[in-house]
Amino acid sequence: MSIFTYHLVVLPICTSLKLMFFEPNSKNIKGLIHAEYMTEMILGSSVFSPKRLLFRRVAIFAQWENEKAIDSYLTQNSLGKKIAKGWHLRLLLTRQWGKISKFKIDTTSLCSENEKLPVVAVTIARMKFLEIPRFIKWGKPVEKLVRDHKGTLLSTASIRFPRTISTFSIWKNKQDMTNMVFGHSSMENPKRHIEAMNERAKKDFHIEFTTLRFEAIAEFGKYNGKSNYLGNFSKTI
Repeated sequence: MSIFTYHLVVLPICTSLKLMFFEPNSKNIKGLIHAEYMTEMILGSSVFSPKRLLFRRVAIFAQWENEKAIDSYLTQNSLGKKIAKGWHLRLLLTRQWGKISKFKIDTTSLCSENEKLPVVAVTIARMKFLEIPRFIKWGKPVEKLVRDHKGTLLSTASIRFPRTISTFSIWKNKQDMTNMVFGHSSMENPKRHIEAMNERAKKDFHIEFTTLRFEAIAEFGKYNGKSNYLGNFSKTI
C-alpha cells in the first residue's frame, strides 16, 4: 500500500518560484510516485487579494511507495531538507471519488475508516479555462463554508498555474465532513457545497477532478506556529 504526504512550508522566493515553473521530475526521486507543487491560498479570500497568491508558502501533495522513501527524501535530498523544515501529514487513503492523472491509486487496497478519528480531505482539479469564472462564482461560497465550519481543524487551498487548483482540510470526524457536503450542518446557508455540485453537474468546470479522503497516521512540524492539529489521534513529531 502506498502512502501519501501533504506538506505546507515557507520557502525562499527563488526556491518556490523555481518549483512552480520547473517542477521536479518524480522519476529522479527514489520512491516518489508523483507530487503536485502548488502555491498556497487563503480560503475565501478575494480573487485579487495578495492572500490569493502566497508565493513563498508552498503546498506539496505527494504519493510515495513507502515511508522509507519519504524519510530518505526529507533527510538526504537538498530540496527535501528544506521541505522538512515545514509541516506535513502522512496519510493512508480510505476513499476516492473521480479520477486524476499521474497518481497511481489502487482502490482495491484502501485503508478501512475509523468513524471517530479525524478525516483529511484533498481535492485536485484541472480547470477548463473558459469555466473558471463559473467555478469562482460557485466555489468561493464553498471555500468560506469550509473555512468557517465548526467541524474543521485546518483548511487551506492552493494553485498551480495554469489550471490546477486544490483544497486541503482536516475534519474532526467523518460525520462533520459529510454533513457539510450534503448541507446538513448548522452553518449559515449550509447547502453551498451541494448547490455548487449541482451546478457542476449541469456543465463541468473541470477537465479532471478527484476528491480523496484519508486517515492521518503521523504529523510533523509546525504550520502557522502551531502543531498537533490532530490532537491525540496521531503520532506528532
